[in-house]
Amino acid sequence: MNFIKKLGLSVFLATAVVSCATTESINQEAAQSYAQVKSQAHQQNAIDTTSPTAKRVHAVFHKMKPYAEKSNATGTPFHWEITVLKSDELNAWAMPGGKMAFYTGLVERLDLSNDEIAVVMGHEMAHALKEHGKSDRTVTMISGIVGAIADIAVTASTGISTEGLLSTGVDLIATKPFSRSQENEADEVGLMLMAESGYNPSAAPNVWIKMSKANGDSGLSIFSTHPSNADRQANLARLVPEAMKVYNARK
Repeated sequence: MNFIKKLGLSVFLATAVVSCATTESINQEAAQSYAQVKSQAHQQNAIDTTSPTAKRVHAVFHKMKPYAEKSNATGTPFHWEITVLKSDELNAWAMPGGKMAFYTGLVERLDLSNDEIAVVMGHEMAHALKEHGKSDRTVTMISGIVGAIADIAVTASTGISTEGLLSTGVDLIATKPFSRSQENEADEVGLMLMAESGYNPSAAPNVWIKMSKANGDSGLSIFSTHPSNADRQANLARLVPEAMKVYNARK
């Protein structure tokens, strides 16, 4: 089966998420798509398991995972999992049921501390916990994820950019995943989650300072939807004092 046919199969599996309405069935369909995406990325040597960046991302994930599990109010257990992908792109995402990916470029280009990794991790975990993927945008989001990872896989293997061939998929994941209210909710829930997990929430606004320096305020980055980087930075700064109470209560 050639690469394009494989991609088509992945998209078919991903878009099937909306065929059933229950949390459990949606999570199962997402898990199938995630497995297909991982398989493709693995074949193209696009998965990072050994670099210092990958080890740091996994360490933050495993520290936060128990608190994410405790916060799960969906009535359906999640099977949390994270994959670190070799890419310079400033991106990370979560699928329904807790299937996640982190791109090495996000950590390395922004020189993220562990606390700042936790800001992103909490945000993505919050999307899954709040079931934002149940919205009508789920189809485009997950189809976009498949396309974006296929891009990464091919580029990592061959050094040849696939921009254009899969640009629609990249655009979907980069610019159209969630609404303004969902993004703000994920910022806020994620901030409290990282604080509960023992990561300093005062690091949160700085992620947006770094993002703006790297990308400008164009929004073409990890959380690029309606709120601007500056708006999110200000909103998180407003919430930091409350999150610090949670953080300091652990000490």
